[in-house]
Amino acid sequence: MWYYVYILQNQEGRQYVGFTQNIHARLLKHNSGEVLSTAKFKPWTIQHISMFPSKVKAIEFEKYLKSGSGTTFRYRHFVENVRK
Repeated sequence: MWYYVYILQNQEGRQYVGFTQNIHARLLKHNSGEVLSTAKFKPWTIQHISMFPSKVKAIEFEKYLKSGSGTTFRYRHFVENVRK
């Protein structure tokens, strides 16, 4: 079983970081408005996916990407810069 940490981005450059076991189902939920924190900013596209065999490691990486230094890291390395 794999665990996924994903970075979504919308057309305005807003990002969302999440964790799931089913990346395709989770993206559908984000784009159908079922996730309250992302519903008003859709549509979303996947910009990066990291796979982990360990749930603990995946959650640790998700927390890092949401931290201050992790945010800087993900903007620098994982996503397109569309903000003007």
